[in-house]
Amino acid sequence: MHGSDQEHHHRLVEERVSGLLLHISCLPSHYGIGDMGAAAYRLADQLHEAGQKYWQILPLNPTNSHSGESPYFSSSAFAGNPLLIDLDALVQEGLLAADDVVAPERLPETEIDFTRVRDFKIGVLHKACTTFLSRGEPADFARFCEKHAHWLEDFSLFMAIHRRHEGISWADWPPELRDRQQGALDRAREEMAGDIQREKILQYIFFGQWESLKHYCNERGLRIFGDMPIYVSYESADVWSHTGIFKLDAAKRPTAVSGVPPDYFSATGQLWNNPVYDWGALQSSRYGWWIDRMGAVFERFDVVRIDHFRGLVQYWEVPADHDTAMHGSWQDVPTYDFFDTLRAAYPHFPVVVEDLGIITDDVVEVKRHYGFPGMLILQFAFVEEGDHNPYLPHNHPRHAVAYLGTHDNTTARGWLEEEVDDAVRSRLFRHIEWAEDTTQVVRNAIELLMSSRADIAIVTAQDLLALPSRARINDPSVNTGNWRWRLTEEEFASIDMEYLRDVTARNGRAVG
Repeated sequence: MHGSDQEHHHRLVEERVSGLLLHISCLPSHYGIGDMGAAAYRLADQLHEAGQKYWQILPLNPTNSHSGESPYFSSSAFAGNPLLIDLDALVQEGLLAADDVVAPERLPETEIDFTRVRDFKIGVLHKACTTFLSRGEPADFARFCEKHAHWLEDFSLFMAIHRRHEGISWADWPPELRDRQQGALDRAREEMAGDIQREKILQYIFFGQWESLKHYCNERGLRIFGDMPIYVSYESADVWSHTGIFKLDAAKRPTAVSGVPPDYFSATGQLWNNPVYDWGALQSSRYGWWIDRMGAVFERFDVVRIDHFRGLVQYWEVPADHDTAMHGSWQDVPTYDFFDTLRAAYPHFPVVVEDLGIITDDVVEVKRHYGFPGMLILQFAFVEEGDHNPYLPHNHPRHAVAYLGTHDNTTARGWLEEEVDDAVRSRLFRHIEWAEDTTQVVRNAIELLMSSRADIAIVTAQDLLALPSRARINDPSVNTGNWRWRLTEEEFASIDMEYLRDVTARNGRAVG
């Protein structure tokens, strides 16, 4: 036993509530990608009117083409994604003219064409930066840069050098830049001062817009439920500027990488290829980088989901030269020292832990000790016979978050039409009413979700609309074509918020 459990236990909510999962990039917009503009504010109003208490989103960090646009493989664990900036707001502020923001023709309505969107939006945003600079720096820009200097300086420099070297890996930069020799960094800051300043302005604009949107949501009783990957991308400012806390060799390349071992779903395991942490080095630094990181996400979100939580208890380490995750090994994390240190820095510690997959007793014990709520997925409830499946709603603990599926699952309709076999179907229909119309079956499944004993139930926008599998946002088994789906204006307008309010109220979840 590690200290008194009682002092750690605090509930995220004291009542039954519910919410919606929809990432910002999935909202409709004229500019080819969802943003922090009109549709986001409309959604906040609608969720408030429907009695919802949570809006859950994915990480807000920058995405890039070499990582398949995944928000879980970003160039920074701290920065915001400039592609989510609302251009119309910049027109209203006079940073852009109306004819600056004419979107390219024939952008797809149902998905994001990242190449065209990025070319267009970044070009327009650079114009806004030029106007911003021409006005003279406002005092709050200087304050922003000072407050975020611990990550913003390195991130802005990293992005500027990265662009100068046309996107090659930072491991292949000239050794004096790769190894961060002071003279070389000073010269780079001087030579690339304009690029560096522009990166800072984009972050200032991003976080200004994000704070406004979050404040608007919070005023309407809506809490933002954010997401934090536990690992960072090798091609990130974080690894380049903190090489000492990762397992890297003398040439700054990973000696070991992340993944998960072979299991029922994959005979060779999953090789994620993030550099793994050097927990000894982190412990001797008293987890300074992690304290900064948690501070950033707690400021950004009201509740934070920690992805792949079991990797903070034990993690699967694979030698960097291996092609599969098969021959890795389990490594220990100083879990209690780590979380005790974080909890001392942030006594109010609003996290939900992603504890899906094969979870061992030590992970369960850490969750119990700190009172962290976990996740429950209804799509997993019917894969085997018997009433003891932990994902069945009557077995859910109160202190948890229940879903039909998350961003990593197909839609409920896609699941019913393409993945469910006869045995699963027959188990499912012992718990919900059968119907000819798949849309009605999805509604019956949402009703079952809302009846869960879990304090928090989250439904996806795709399932409220009973959309087929084309609306899946991520399939972890493939590396291409993910993160692109978005709502059309018509779909967004047809989300039945009255139904959402009704099903929430009927199941004793707080409304109003």
